[in-house]
Parts: sequence; structure tokens; C-alpha cells
Amino acid sequence: MKLKHSSGRMTKMSIISTKAIHGAARVAALGMLVAVVASASSPASAQTVDRIRDAKTIKLGYESDARPFSFKDEGGQAAGYSVALCTIVADRAKTQLGLTELTVEWVPLEGDARFAAVKDGTVDLLCGADAVTLARRAEVSFSIPIFPSGTGAVLNAASPLALREVLVNGQPGSRPIWRGAPARTVLERMTFSAIPGSTSETWLNERISAFNLDTTVVPVETYAQGLERVVNGRSNVLFGELPILLDAAAHSPASGNLIVLDRHFTYEPLGLAMQRGDEDLRLLVDTALSEIYRSDGFRDAFTEWFGPPDDFFVTFFRQTALPE
Repeated sequence: MKLKHSSGRMTKMSIISTKAIHGAARVAALGMLVAVVASASSPASAQTVDRIRDAKTIKLGYESDARPFSFKDEGGQAAGYSVALCTIVADRAKTQLGLTELTVEWVPLEGDARFAAVKDGTVDLLCGADAVTLARRAEVSFSIPIFPSGTGAVLNAASPLALREVLVNGQPGSRPIWRGAPARTVLERMTFSAIPGSTSETWLNERISAFNLDTTVVPVETYAQGLERVVNGRSNVLFGELPILLDAAAHSPASGNLIVLDRHFTYEPLGLAMQRGDEDLRLLVDTALSEIYRSDGFRDAFTEWFGPPDDFFVTFFRQTALPE
């Protein structure tokens, strides 16, 4: 329908006015669309940082059985390497947000509840020993790496030498691990354990399936439970994060009966998890980590949990730290 002048003819001014109205309507509609899209896709980080500022509280999740990265100490408090790093992040947030006080709430989390708590905002940051994988990045975001880790294995000191040789270097024989007939013979009918939902469990199941091994996998809820099974012979091997296995075995009452193999079966960087799209919070976290990695005090912080860093670790953290 055309807008007409009282004379019945459309004037030039009417046409211009109509076009202006339609144009303004289109601009307004486009503006509303952009606003809706921006609102729907705006980073959760702005909300998180704002909430931390307004509430003067930061909520940090941690695993209570992932020593030396995170655990409950004898006093029931959060402790460990990752906990120390997150404490530094909290200090950075306090300074950056100009707060005189910032309360840190430590929330113990286990199993799949860890990532669910990150996704639904129960915690702002997850401070544990979580490997950064593509599958996990589809659910949560991660900081720059906090440690170069990977899957390791612990056995009973009385375990057959052939089993240790097969796991370390593919012996007996010179074939690749878990491929040759001699290695298969050694591994058949073994019982393995791993933490449910861990990358070690995923890797273990993939290897068993790929080589069609007749073995049993018994999941364990904690490393302590897994070590107990190895000590009493109910599991032949416990697979898990190598640094955690080393620490757990060293602090076990049965440490003399355990052997941690000097081998990484996988290489996985660990990171601190947060909500996807949380770019402001991620920048804050990565800035704090980069600063501590470059600082003189980081060597002491690292040594407290892992011993003096060798050239590999020094290079890793030097390359991981982001430039200003």
C-alpha cells in the first residue's frame, strides 16, 4: 500500500518520509538484533569478574585427593601446588579489582562434579590436576598450562619382572609396547585400575580395545584405594597422573611395596578450568600465572611440591609464560 497526499498523489516529501521511516525501522530492528546476539554471546567472564567484585568473594574448587596438586591437609584445609597457584590468582584479582578485602571460598569437588560445578558457576575456578583435552575444552575453558604431566603406572614391588619390562620398553622382545605376541602373553588376564573419568582411564580402555586384550579394568575412586588394590594383589597395575602416583606412593604406608615406573605413557598439560567464554577471568588467571612463572620465587614454590626443577621444567615454564 502507498502512502498518498490528500490530493491523491504521492508527493516527493511523502516518498522521502516513507523511506526514512522504513530505514529507521530497519536500523532499529538491526540494532535490537545486534543487542540480542551480543547479550546471548557476551562472555560469562564479565559477569564472573563483576560478581567477584560485588560479592568480594572468589569461589575456588579443588580435588581433595590429588596430592601434590590439591588435597585436604591434616587440618582439613585446601593445600597443594594448584591451590598455591590459585591463591596467587586470588591475590591478583584482589589487586586488579581494587578490593581491600577478598574472601576465598574453597569448595571440595570430586569426579564429574568438578566440571559441572565450573559450568553452572558453583565455582569460579577449578584448582586441581586436570589434563587439558579437546573433549574437555568442549565443556570448559582452561588457563595456560600449570604442569607438564601424563599417564604413569604403579605396580607391586613383587610383580613379575616381565610385566615391568613390557610396560617400560615393550620387552620381552623388541616389539612396540602391547603389540608383540610375547607382550600380549604377559598382559593377558591382568587386572588394571584407574580413576573413572580420568584421561588415564580413557587411554587404558583405548589400548585394551585396540590390541584386543583379555584383561579386566576395575575403577577406583581414589589413588589410595588403587594403591591398596596393588599392594594386596587385586590389581596388577594402577594407571594415573604420574606426579600424583609418585606422591601417593611416597606417602603410602606400603611405599616399600610399590614401584612407580619411570615412564610417561601419554603427555598431557594440566590447567586450571573455568567457564567457557570467560575471557576476562581467563586473562586475569593467565596474567597471574605468567607473572609467577617469571618471578624469582616460583622456583621455591615448585620445589616445595616436586623438588628442584631441572632444565626441562625451567624451559617449560619459561616458554609457557605469556609476554606482557
